[in-house]
Amino acid sequence: MNGPGPQGRTGEASTEADRPRVLVVDDEKNILKILRIGLEAAGLRVDAFGNPMDALDSVEPDRYQIAFIDLMMAPVDGLYVLREIKKKSPSTTSVIITAHGSIDSAVEAIKQGAFDFLQKPFDLKELQLFASKVLDHHRLEGEVRRLREILSSGEAGAGIVTRNALMREQIQLASQVADSPLTVLIEGESGTGKELMALYIHRRSGRTDKPFVKVNCAALPENLLESELFGHVRGAFTGAVRDRQGRFEMADGGTVFLDEVADMSKATQVKLLRFLQHREFERVGDNQTRKVDVRIIAATNRKLSEVLGEGSFREDLYYRINAVRLTLPPLRMRSEDLLLLIHHFMEKFSPGRELKILPEALDRLTTHGWPGNVRELENVMERAVLLAVDSTIGIAQLPEEFRTSADDSTGLISLDEMERRHISRVLGVSKDLDEAARVLKIDPATLWRKRKKYGL
Repeated sequence: MNGPGPQGRTGEASTEADRPRVLVVDDEKNILKILRIGLEAAGLRVDAFGNPMDALDSVEPDRYQIAFIDLMMAPVDGLYVLREIKKKSPSTTSVIITAHGSIDSAVEAIKQGAFDFLQKPFDLKELQLFASKVLDHHRLEGEVRRLREILSSGEAGAGIVTRNALMREQIQLASQVADSPLTVLIEGESGTGKELMALYIHRRSGRTDKPFVKVNCAALPENLLESELFGHVRGAFTGAVRDRQGRFEMADGGTVFLDEVADMSKATQVKLLRFLQHREFERVGDNQTRKVDVRIIAATNRKLSEVLGEGSFREDLYYRINAVRLTLPPLRMRSEDLLLLIHHFMEKFSPGRELKILPEALDRLTTHGWPGNVRELENVMERAVLLAVDSTIGIAQLPEEFRTSADDSTGLISLDEMERRHISRVLGVSKDLDEAARVLKIDPATLWRKRKKYGL
């Protein structure tokens, strides 16, 4: 992510209004001066106050993106200032400035809503890098709030979470044909949401109070699929000990969703074609013709036009089920939906719980190729939510393939990954954090920061 700086995305100098605004509160003049110089050099607008009460008078909703607050001040301390800023401007990201002996109080500040703490003494470069991280977090939090508004308003797609233009086109077409009797074919890779789209169509049709019956054509052997669809009578085959309704009879008045229809045998295709033409069929082993009122929605993870060329799918059936075709794009073509879906699944698997996801974990999620599409993302997020520590999702909560650099084809790992693994190993054998810090030969505050960074 880009750190704070005076340049915009186009490379032109940002206007004064475009530069992030920072509140700095510290009653030590030298520290206040260093903070102002360092942050202004990083391209930020700085309002600096030595008196905490004067600083609070300047706070208005959304005026400041970031607030740097010294912990030990008079006449009120940093925790008081933090709480007041949270009341006046909840969107402001606050950071506590603390000396070495006040780490416990800094941790308490984080529990009360501070994003992180900056430990004295610090140099200008450290300050600027730290400010960059805080600003990245602030922007991420703003995006999260906007995504939550989209999800709660229903703007995302009335059940299908998306902002992608191609997906929205398909939703619009599905909406237009939902209340018609037309057969719909949904094409798309595994995990792109074909069943969800079929359910969307059913629920917006006049059949919504009737059954929605699913059949996976690839999951059933050829000799059972025909019986599953059309039913059978007693004695029709070995094991048929009683008459049995098929899925079409079960769905009378409603919708049958035929998933992976390209895997249907030629013999069953003939019977399905007859049903689509005349809305009639016979159970296996029976000569009584039956009729039902059923709408067919078919789906496949292959392009049926290509399957036709292989000779495994009947051309006349193809034209019957292809009355309306929807094509769902893979997740790799829906980059604008990734954040939206991540937070949708966080809410889905932990409703009402305020979960945070660390930038490092988010970076791994947003750079992943997602060959399993939305279904893969859903599974990863369900696991991450379950394993969240202190309501936080870090790299440690992601599957192993996400914890190793995505571009690592040699078996080598990054320094960050090596450090994460080593710290994790030391934490696992140490009796407490102080012992782990001694083993690692780092300050307990540094270990605390690294645990947060790596989600340990």
